[in-house]
Amino acid sequence: MSHPRTVLITGGNRGIGRAIAEEFVAQGHRVAVTARSGEGPEGTLTVRADVTDAASIDAAFSEVENQLGPVEVLVANAGITRDTLLLRMSDEDFTDVIETNLTGSFRVVKRASKGMLKARFGRIILVSSVVGLLGSAGQVNYSASKSGLVGMARSLTRELGARGITANVVAPGFIETDMTAELGEELQDTYKKQIPAGRFATASEVARVITWLASDDAAYVSGAVIPVDGGLGMGH
Repeated sequence: MSHPRTVLITGGNRGIGRAIAEEFVAQGHRVAVTARSGEGPEGTLTVRADVTDAASIDAAFSEVENQLGPVEVLVANAGITRDTLLLRMSDEDFTDVIETNLTGSFRVVKRASKGMLKARFGRIILVSSVVGLLGSAGQVNYSASKSGLVGMARSLTRELGARGITANVVAPGFIETDMTAELGEELQDTYKKQIPAGRFATASEVARVITWLASDDAAYVSGAVIPVDGGLGMGH
């Protein structure tokens, strides 16, 4: 195992974010999660933050720095959806999703980079989606926000790569979460037929790819987009 790091995961109180936090805790790291409400898993420090508010992010980082030390690994996972077809999509439906998923990631990356530049070490992991590259009807806003993370990670790599900082994107496909459970069996089966692996991923399968990217073993991986989608988005 890499030696223990201070890890911050945005949106770490449920779904994939929670699984990521649990995996980092299991591997012996110091883990904090941001949440607008609710608590992170056992063994984590939960700090209140809204990624659409730079002041709240700054306060959250300061709290983590005081209690656990400078953030060495950032997982930008907080995200929302406002799914609807293009002609029904309001400006707010579009800008709200961009503001949280893309601009929110920019804000947390900017704040985290200060400590990483000082330490000459950092791992920035942006949680995207297979939809960011494959596209999805009814998700023009969401897929635009998630594909934007690719350009962000690659630009960060060019800007910060010589300082021991990596920036990568993980693009999960369908994951077994509360959200997919609500789809109903028939719709789930339809989706599974499109996935070469024939099943959804577990959240921990995504989490373990992320902990690997944060490890010393992945020091030479940067600007990569790693799909964890059972082959759904191959070639995108």
